[in-house]
Amino acid sequence: MCQHHPVCPSSDSTDREAAAVVAGHPEQGWSLLCNGVLVFEDTGELLPDGRVIGPHRALVKAA
Repeated sequence: MCQHHPVCPSSDSTDREAAAVVAGHPEQGWSLLCNGVLVFEDTGELLPDGRVIGPHRALVKAA
């Protein structure tokens, strides 16, 4: 699927979010990566096989 050089990480890789954005819709809060992963602004993900990865952004503690 990926035609970039070097090839982007696959959707099964732990670094899958490093793939290139092929369709970005920040006004809707999501981007499609070239490996087929949908990444949402809350850091959640939808993988091409239908698996859901919950949001995983770091929590910021209040001062």
